Amino acid sequence: MRFSVYQESHIGGRKTNQDRMGYSFTRDALLLLLADGMGGHIQGEMAATIALQTIGALFQQNASPYIKKPEKFLEDSFFAAHREIHRYRAINNLPETPRTTIVACIIQHNSAYWAHCGDSRLYWMRQGQILARTRDHSRIETLIAQGKVAPSERDTHPDRNKLFNCLGAPNLPIVELSRRASLQSGDVLLLCSDGLWSVLPDHVLAQSLHTNTVVRAVPELLATATGIAGKTSDNVTALAMMWEGTSVLQDPSSTIVTHTLPVGSVTTTIQAPRHADLEQSDAFDEGEIEKAIDEIRAAIEKTSRITTK
Repeated sequence: MRFSVYQESHIGGRKTNQDRMGYSFTRDALLLLLADGMGGHIQGEMAATIALQTIGALFQQNASPYIKKPEKFLEDSFFAAHREIHRYRAINNLPETPRTTIVACIIQHNSAYWAHCGDSRLYWMRQGQILARTRDHSRIETLIAQGKVAPSERDTHPDRNKLFNCLGAPNLPIVELSRRASLQSGDVLLLCSDGLWSVLPDHVLAQSLHTNTVVRAVPELLATATGIAGKTSDNVTALAMMWEGTSVLQDPSSTIVTHTLPVGSVTTTIQAPRHADLEQSDAFDEGEIEKAIDEIRAAIEKTSRITTK
């Protein structure tokens, strides 16, 4: 694989940053992750952290060196993260369960697969055009789909911030999966929180990532969004990847090439432990998931003690 990737997050005008993002890659597979802890519920940042750590750890375990069933992996790992968030609530005797949105993408064999819960988005772009975008799991999008509200009301409707799907809710999440997307050299995948897309129109995002490298475009987009929103700015987070395939499209110094990596090695920005001692399988069973998150639990509890002070 040959690609460029860049991630950045701004706290905006909030007291805490509840957004989390990260990526992991082996020789033959790349995982992109972004979560937005829901501020209307307690400890949203912990829900986002737990989601990234759980999904990241399961990727490290199962990408050997690629994910055999990426759609099933995404669905199963989202459910595992959802259960782990509920376990965190029980362990800490919280009055309610922390919640988070989530969007994830697996890239391997020149193809991309993604899934999401909530309104954190993924955009697939080519030559400045948006080929696909996730549909927000929000009340306003449902009303628009039903023809009850005009699309022009997206930014002003009183239900625009009401979500019906996330990790950590009482009910199991609805994991919306994409179809397989065949990537071409120059394609860009952007994962972002609503702090970005709610401020900047889609065409602005696409144009910026077409005319600039991801290393330059992402910081400029975040700075523009926080500048426009000012003191009322939400947390603003973006993770962008340009697929280069076998072509060299950008500055070689910012390009990651994985074909020389040994099988079994993983590079990651997600703080989650490796689980090389666990058996590999095409699907997760309850016992496997429990083993895969044992080490995460201690890290989560340690982070909780720091975060809640």
